[in-house]
Amino acid sequence: MITIQPAIFKDGIHVIETIEKNGHEAYFVGGCVRDLLSDRRVGDIDIATSASPEDITHMFPTVIPVGIEHGTVIVRHNKQSYEVTTYRLDGTYSDQRHPDDVQFVRNINEDLKRRDFTMNALAMNTQGKIIDLFSGQADLQHGLIRAVGHAYDRFMEDPLRMIRALRFSSQLGFSIEKETFHAMKEVKQQMDTVAVERITVEAEKLFAGAHVQRGVDYLQSSGIYKYLPIFKDDWNLLEHLPKLRQPLATFSEVIALFAFIQPRYEINAWIKQWKCSNATKQKAESLLQAISSYKQTGLDAILVYNLADAYFDGFINLINNLYTDHNLTIQALSRMKQSLPIQSIRDLALDGHEVMQLFPTIKKGQWIGTLLKKLETKVVTKQIRNTKNDLKEWIKCNPPVVN
Repeated sequence: MITIQPAIFKDGIHVIETIEKNGHEAYFVGGCVRDLLSDRRVGDIDIATSASPEDITHMFPTVIPVGIEHGTVIVRHNKQSYEVTTYRLDGTYSDQRHPDDVQFVRNINEDLKRRDFTMNALAMNTQGKIIDLFSGQADLQHGLIRAVGHAYDRFMEDPLRMIRALRFSSQLGFSIEKETFHAMKEVKQQMDTVAVERITVEAEKLFAGAHVQRGVDYLQSSGIYKYLPIFKDDWNLLEHLPKLRQPLATFSEVIALFAFIQPRYEINAWIKQWKCSNATKQKAESLLQAISSYKQTGLDAILVYNLADAYFDGFINLINNLYTDHNLTIQALSRMKQSLPIQSIRDLALDGHEVMQLFPTIKKGQWIGTLLKKLETKVVTKQIRNTKNDLKEWIKCNPPVVN
């Protein structure tokens, strides 16, 4: 019996008590119980219940049927979302992602048997009593990731569980239990059957883990990387990766890092094969440009000026991983950015219209923007003061060349 402390559980308790008042069982399950027992920040709250999705729909005013065919609905209560799933047994996995059929059951024990790892096969009632059929609490205490039942069967049902094991090792700093790891190596080729989008989600979490190097080491020693996009074409790619001292918070950082250490694979190839968004591409390109500039000229005014504030954290992560003797901080970058003469080209004391007035006989064209970009660079690097007079004087001495 443990004391339930995090405030996020309070509204969840209301959801469970409502289900119980209607004559059904309900428990907190999975990651929220694991993280509570590990003194980690609790994220999403998942609930398992003997009630059917139809029953749940009648108990609460706002229910979203996100996966009703598999017994899952979202209950909205007090501006929070709770994933509520009916106890179930899974049938065969023809697509190695979703069970072909689902059998709803009335027993929480049967439901826990279908879960991936012992630390996730935990249930807890509103009084803090834990149901632990597979020694998940002991594995938590010993820092072990162990499959529920036969590891081979769990991974054949859904091969993504192998990447999840790597991800948990990175996030929690846990070791993968010997038999579980053996099964991963035995069936790793099944990763070819998993949708790339699902792999990308887990891979991003792996590289963002507090113990990222442990996860990367397992990725390499398991051989799973040989079945991942890009890596399957270059088995030596991980050999070029420096020892990671700190996590990479986004997949944009991951892509930028690999594109930097192995330019053979451009960012477009990573984005296409890993099926990432345009936003991920844009950030990766900016970060790659920044770390490439850093390699050439160090941390200069132009680099900081061109790097969006929103990318500072990612840039710092990359530099501190690439250069072990460097220790960039967000404070140092911010101070440098604030000390620049201008923050954007709009801050120039001279605009395009005023530039045109200096050369009334020249037809309006691309030369105006080119000239302003030159002024921008000169001002940022403090070669010219950002005053209307100084800018005009420089232009008069460096008139535009127009064909």
